[in-house]
Amino acid sequence: MSHARTVLWLSRPLRPARILCRAQFMEQKAQGPPSPPAMENGTRPCEERPPAAPEATITEGAAKIVFPNANEVFYNPVQEFNRDLTCAVITEFARTHLGAKGIQIKVPGEKDLQKVCVNLSEQEEEKAEQKEDENLTPGGQPRTAAVGEICEEGLRVLEGLAASGLRSIRFALEIPGLQSVVANDASARAVELIDRNVHLNGVAHLVQPNQADARMLMYQHQKASERFDVIDLDPYGSPAPFLDAAVQAVSDGGLLCVTCTDMAVLAGNSGETCYSKYGAMALKSRACHEMALRIVLHSLDLHANCYQRFVVPLLSISADFYVRVFVRVFTGQAKVKSSARVKFSAACGPPVTPECEHCGQRHQLGGPMWADPIHDLDFVGRVLEAVTTNPGRFHTSKRIQGVLSVVTEELPDVPLYYTLDHLSSTIHCNTPSLLQLRSALLHAGFRVSLSHACKNAVKTDAPPLALWDIMRCWEKECPVKRERLSETSPAFRILAVEPRLKANFNIREDANPSSRQQGLKRFQANPEANWGPRPRARPGGKAARKDLEERRRLLQNKRKEPAEDPAQRAARLKTFPCKRFKEGTCQRGDQCCYSHSPTAPVASADAPLTDCPETTPKILPGPEAAGGGTAGPGVD
Repeated sequence: MSHARTVLWLSRPLRPARILCRAQFMEQKAQGPPSPPAMENGTRPCEERPPAAPEATITEGAAKIVFPNANEVFYNPVQEFNRDLTCAVITEFARTHLGAKGIQIKVPGEKDLQKVCVNLSEQEEEKAEQKEDENLTPGGQPRTAAVGEICEEGLRVLEGLAASGLRSIRFALEIPGLQSVVANDASARAVELIDRNVHLNGVAHLVQPNQADARMLMYQHQKASERFDVIDLDPYGSPAPFLDAAVQAVSDGGLLCVTCTDMAVLAGNSGETCYSKYGAMALKSRACHEMALRIVLHSLDLHANCYQRFVVPLLSISADFYVRVFVRVFTGQAKVKSSARVKFSAACGPPVTPECEHCGQRHQLGGPMWADPIHDLDFVGRVLEAVTTNPGRFHTSKRIQGVLSVVTEELPDVPLYYTLDHLSSTIHCNTPSLLQLRSALLHAGFRVSLSHACKNAVKTDAPPLALWDIMRCWEKECPVKRERLSETSPAFRILAVEPRLKANFNIREDANPSSRQQGLKRFQANPEANWGPRPRARPGGKAARKDLEERRRLLQNKRKEPAEDPAQRAARLKTFPCKRFKEGTCQRGDQCCYSHSPTAPVASADAPLTDCPETTPKILPGPEAAGGGTAGPGVD
């Protein structure tokens, strides 16, 4: 009975199809045989295909790809730093992962390093010698893994959202010790492009194009024997839909690389959306970029904890318009329990009053977020050394050196940071120099560092009371006009208290960090004109709008346009009819800034009719008023 139902259900949609085919056949028979140009691949006549989109050849790193100019497959050249850094991190991970198996990797451009001598006990020496003998080839040479060769015990890599396949191809051409690379994408057009570029670069033996939903593909690799050693997720926007599958599909101790480009959500512009995607409330503050990193790490750890797994951050970077985290995923029930930072008892938060004791403003509650260190400084140091000794390997090597140098200087146990401009603007005083503030904190006995996430950031273990005492002392050297301050303003309340700490602003030698002394490129300017996130790829090969570049140009620096000339402004306002004149209530006469002509032209159909002002308007209609909103998150 069930079989009959199944057959009946399948036959219903076929009947209209047969009727349609019969009607098309009779119509073609009446019209005669189709002309040869109308036939395509032996099928029935169809609409003419649009001409093939022009293509461009792109070279990045060791890879060379063909990319369509039409916006049907996503590609952003600004993220070359992201891809370079990922290759450097995976290379160092492969060195550690394969080194435990006795396999050495050969990186192009690196010199053969001498073995490090370590003092071992007799038993440990015997075990090390036995292991070393096991890892020797029949010829007596240690096993090695080179770039472009298949390593049977090497890394299995998955790029879940490969787009053009550039990242996967670079992995195959630049990272040694790989067993296989799966370049997956849900778009059929993207998979065709991946397959073409894979053969173009001669890496078909390593890179496997695959078309599937990234989540379903990762869910199908949950078994321990089928998991991937490295998973790279670089989606357009938020990676939240992929995190649950990713923490299950990565091997024990494997590497998970995640990019988030939805910085407006993570930086506090939409706290409710951030909570729905990442399970945390983001605050719109000066430290929003580091808070974004800690929210992403907390979300990853929360997903992993559901499956008795936990994450260990290796490197967490805020750069350009995105954040990028590299974490290792391990399995362990005991560590999962300690992720809550509380053992066998309820959590107790720090007691705070409803208002801040310093400025009198209400407290804002954000999070939860990652509270542990966001970098593994030993691992970061090894990556930095490898890039420094082989600078010709990446096009963005100087920027990688600068960013990682600042990362190694950050205080690992101090979350978030202050900014110089925010501290000074709170009390309406001049801004001290970076060295002056750092010297004052060091003289007071506190630790201080910079942050890679913001150029003028200060990370310190000094309590807020000591920090505001230093700013009070600075205000005495650069006095503020107290009579202009409101009694309810934060500046008035902070400056009304006498400092207990006497600050010393004499410059100390250790106040200037090493990366700053060396002049490294720590905070790079905009990579190119009109840079930023590119438009989402459009299925079907629809080309980007012709005015897209012009629209980007207009939106960039929209608040830096020169002030409008008064004569031009008066002429523009005269194009608007006076609403009160039409009602017969305008008493300004010829002095009215709007037109009293019964046939006055309207400047724009979208521009509303405004009342005639009794005085000179302070807010004028036009682009100036539209650009008065708060700025969104961007590069500091």
